[in-house]
Amino acid sequence: MTNANPMQFDILIIGAGPAGLSAAQVAAQSGARVGLVDDNILPGGQIWRQGPAHPPKGPARELLDALARYPNLTRLCGTRVVQPLAGKRLQVEDARQGHVLGYDRLILATGARERFLPYPGWTLPGVTGAGGLQALIKGGTPVAGQRIVLAGSGPLLWASAKTAQEQGAKIVAIVEQASHRSVARFARSLALTPAKLVQAIRLRLGLRKTPYWRGAQVVAAHGDDRLRSVTVQRPQGSIDLCCDRLACAYGLLPNIELAAALGCASAPYADTTAVQVDAWQHTTQPDVYAAGECTGVGGMELSALEGRIAAHAALEQQDAARRLFARRERYRDFSRRLHAAFALNPSLRALPRDDTIFCRCEDVPHGELATHDSWRMAKLHTRCGMGPCQGRICGGAAAFCFGWQPSNTRPPLSPTRIGTLADLAGTDAATDAT
Repeated sequence: MTNANPMQFDILIIGAGPAGLSAAQVAAQSGARVGLVDDNILPGGQIWRQGPAHPPKGPARELLDALARYPNLTRLCGTRVVQPLAGKRLQVEDARQGHVLGYDRLILATGARERFLPYPGWTLPGVTGAGGLQALIKGGTPVAGQRIVLAGSGPLLWASAKTAQEQGAKIVAIVEQASHRSVARFARSLALTPAKLVQAIRLRLGLRKTPYWRGAQVVAAHGDDRLRSVTVQRPQGSIDLCCDRLACAYGLLPNIELAAALGCASAPYADTTAVQVDAWQHTTQPDVYAAGECTGVGGMELSALEGRIAAHAALEQQDAARRLFARRERYRDFSRRLHAAFALNPSLRALPRDDTIFCRCEDVPHGELATHDSWRMAKLHTRCGMGPCQGRICGGAAAFCFGWQPSNTRPPLSPTRIGTLADLAGTDAATDAT
């Protein structure tokens, strides 16, 4: 049953990745009443995801240990936001019941998700995203002895390959769609961000025996009841690789749904959109801030800095926030170089055939979508984007393949128990926030 009497916080933070945790530390140090909400059972987000054999370490361990010392910090893990409500309130839901959370200042650190593009066979068991493979492994999925192909674009392929290799998997190949020239130019630019250079060198040395094909694409996955092999198109011709898993994703898309539901404006970012913020990480809505990859994908260091700046600004500590601006700008420069180097090749739009499933939730094939001229018309006529994921997978693919803009976000923001919504109905908390 939803408690319509809200828990009240001075600062409420949504998301417990590097941005949210960093914001929570700054806010908790001030003595403010801080709430930290995350839909995962354990904090850390994707990059610091915990699991049975993957306890937090390094900066993640230090930050979590520091946060545990603050009695004024309330962690609400395993909790997801259902919808914004009037009067600076959010309805949330955990595994048992719904809650209403009130706030004076709100910091959105909702992160990003993988972008998937359709191609023949991409729905076969054994095909996941690169980050999805990491999450499975950290959650306890055994991969020892399995043959794995990593494909798509960006540094996440390397991080996922390293995670799999450490658990005994054989990395058959890393297939990067960006050209050799683009990747080489990006690698040289890493000297401008020494921390990123060190990370890259460690990953490359750890996977030095793994083939790394640039300007290449997985054009099809093959199998019956599960994945058996993939076809890779390289500049010198195509090749078939036998494998047990394919981890394939084409960069990350900012999670802007909650921000949009709150009325926050978005802005173009690289080839997608992100939450629009000013120098203080303030959105276009009063008392709502955003930090981390929902404002643009740039890595752990940038996310942590933005989280700290957002918290300082929310606490009206402008001088402390301003001292972090220069470091933030260095990592924003890194982000711009990253997106320029790994921009998606337009040829990826031609991978799906007419019978290739485009919307996995509603089994809508590519050929049916191609007859329409907008996301709205495709949804009306095919139910594309109307399944459990609410277009989070096919919407990003449609934006790239067809240039369609997604429709307005409506609550509930994720699949929600009817009881949670019904408990709130008829109370003053049910008033729409927007």
